Amino acid sequence: MQQRLDFYTANKEAIRAMRGVEAQIDKGTLDILLKEMVRLRASQINGCAFCLDMHVTDARRAGENERRLATVSAWRETPFFSDRERAALAWTESLTLVSHNHVPDSVWEEVRPHFTDAELVELTLLVTSINSWNRFAIAFRKMPE
Repeated sequence: MQQRLDFYTANKEAIRAMRGVEAQIDKGTLDILLKEMVRLRASQINGCAFCLDMHVTDARRAGENERRLATVSAWRETPFFSDRERAALAWTESLTLVSHNHVPDSVWEEVRPHFTDAELVELTLLVTSINSWNRFAIAFRKMPE
């Protein structure tokens, strides 16, 4: 598959805006490993090879273990994730598939006890950001290096 367009250079202002969102996420209080698992799960759902490659690498660099990386797509069936991480992954899946489920109350009730109001906004920003990056990479066929 050939890259259609280098979106990083085609519109630098748009990418600067996206990077501004990432800078805000970086300033947040969520744990780096949680952030990478959220990015991985959304990228798996969306089928974004570029982002999967990037965030597996970033997660390893941050100290994530191979078992969790290998099983994040089946997080419900493994004992490797905390209740807080499970809630974040459920939120991630629901927001990523928002057109299918409109974030049901059951998912809200699952995530609510594990995050403060500010953290929920931060988590939601993280999920919407990775979904945006996935769409850029998929639309323009950004290839892993």
